[in-house]
Amino acid sequence: MVELADFQLDRAGIRSSFDRASASYESAAGLQARVAGELLGRLDTFELKPQVVLDLGAGTGRDTRALKRRFPRATVIALDLAPGMLREARRHQMFWRRFERVCGDAQRLPIAGASVDLVFSSLMLQWCEPLDAAFAEVRRVLRPGGFFGFSTFGPATLSELRAAWGQADGHNHVNHFIDMHDVGSALMRAGLGEPVLDVDRIEVDYPDARALMRDLKSIGAHNVTAGRPRALTGRARLARMEHAYEAYRRDGTLPATYEVIYGASWGEATRPGPIPGETRIAVDSIRRAARP
Repeated sequence: MVELADFQLDRAGIRSSFDRASASYESAAGLQARVAGELLGRLDTFELKPQVVLDLGAGTGRDTRALKRRFPRATVIALDLAPGMLREARRHQMFWRRFERVCGDAQRLPIAGASVDLVFSSLMLQWCEPLDAAFAEVRRVLRPGGFFGFSTFGPATLSELRAAWGQADGHNHVNHFIDMHDVGSALMRAGLGEPVLDVDRIEVDYPDARALMRDLKSIGAHNVTAGRPRALTGRARLARMEHAYEAYRRDGTLPATYEVIYGASWGEATRPGPIPGETRIAVDSIRRAARP
């Protein structure tokens, strides 16, 4: 029986997985591009004029480039846990619209408090555990009145794959995703103001289950939970999973469901101080000290 503790994420494993996938990420990240485009479009509602923008979990920098195009006079920072992703992000640099690249953890941001006007984070927060730690850091770095726009995955994500593996063996092969109401509660606990959330469901069609798994591998979405199988997945178990997934086939394809949670909130005036022993980097010193 799978326990909640089995879904605890291995932070070093996450970093390693995305580092290895950095070169192949964009070729398989069609859903991620679609969700980021939607999130970027939602920024228009707020008529923001930020001086400093943080792309939190920037990956290969595709969205960072779009943010720099949208806010050309702002200092725009691409921050990611995986150095390989930030190396790939150099391809999206433009001589006349450059952005900064910082390697860091969303749960311990190397950014000075109250120094950022806009935090943008698309499909990264599902890799943060506990989510409260990441939200507390967002609140800390946001200036009073700063804006936080994000997307993350909800619990119906990859439900077909989860169910198919459930019939194949007793291990968890798909991450645990947090419900929208729990995301909202975490925002409130962090002290982020006026949170607004909504949910969208997207289905991506695949010819077979292995094609889905190849895409997940290409974007670095490996199973890095505590309850993952420690041995290689045998052919018999893989065949059982594929057979179970076939129950979802319709019109010649297999669906993969993604539940996407979109959120928006605002920074507050009262902020916690830095954690003892940590070093914070002032935004205006990034060019000298923080580029990987």
